[in-house]
Amino acid sequence: MIKYLRLFLLPFSVIYGFIILLRNKLYDWGIFKSTKFDLPVICIGNLVVGGAGKTPTTEYLVRLLADYKIAILSRGYGRETKGFLLADKSSTAKTIGDEPMQYFQKFTNITVAVCEDRVFGINQLKNSHDVILLDDAYQHRAVKAGFNLLLFDYASTKKFQFMLPAGNLREPWRNYDRAQAVLVTKTPLPLNMVDQIEVRRKIDTRIDQRISFSSIKYGELTQVLTKEIKANIANFQIFLITGIANTKPLKGYLEQISPNLHQFEYPDHHQFTVENINQLKKAFNEHPAKEKIIITTEKDSQRLLGDNLKDLLLNLPIYYLPIEIELAPKDKFTFDKNILDYVANHKRIS
Repeated sequence: MIKYLRLFLLPFSVIYGFIILLRNKLYDWGIFKSTKFDLPVICIGNLVVGGAGKTPTTEYLVRLLADYKIAILSRGYGRETKGFLLADKSSTAKTIGDEPMQYFQKFTNITVAVCEDRVFGINQLKNSHDVILLDDAYQHRAVKAGFNLLLFDYASTKKFQFMLPAGNLREPWRNYDRAQAVLVTKTPLPLNMVDQIEVRRKIDTRIDQRISFSSIKYGELTQVLTKEIKANIANFQIFLITGIANTKPLKGYLEQISPNLHQFEYPDHHQFTVENINQLKKAFNEHPAKEKIIITTEKDSQRLLGDNLKDLLLNLPIYYLPIEIELAPKDKFTFDKNILDYVANHKRIS
């Protein structure tokens, strides 16, 4: 059924692709304005919709650039507000979005802001920061970022991709040529040489571009409300609730720990409802096992902490599983140096 639906949508993909091609050419020709700034601006983005790992990659850069005063500027996808907002103690996933909320709670020494107009947002932040990280802005060409870091989920490099809406490509595959560096994420490491060559053939970067490989590193299960750590859940009944683009890596990881997985899967950035939580609670409470746990992602936990849901989670063993990216050992030094050199060479002179 999905195959036939994709075929039906192909003419619309051709139209969409033409519009994107024309839009990019208008930026390339200078007809559409692209603003450059006098401080390091790093854009983290992708070509394929969803699930490439932009959030953990952004967090990696925050740690890498810890010696600088950093601001993360995001669109704030899924928020119920408009315009430029700085994250503060009163912020929620509904006011700034789940990913910005995660950054704000995780890093106390950075600024987190949201704005649909990235040029306006950078102008509000530039005078008091050393580096701006643009979360998910590769297609936001009104900003001419000094360094574009483009992400590809490893699985997406293994198959042919159609343009939206028949497929998942935001713009043509060859547009990776605007990036200064390419990071292949969620790679099954160690990656053998044959697979590396295949990926490099598919993403045929220029000599001045860098391509690196990374995998997912899972952290410790952390209680959503109390932040208590859970150590051992081997053979537990796992009730997994998610609202992310790609659950396959997470499911695969959890199934290695316990084969008893009950999934409650919703679309990316799904705003959980009271009904969703009650369905989960009913299934959890009715299961006869003594050893059972509810697991979600760190990003999803931000939306589960809304005022109308928080009380429903009391007394439930609900934990989130944090993730980080882990660079392949042979790539880490070059990847880090590439970023650090860019920032050092383009920092604003006081």
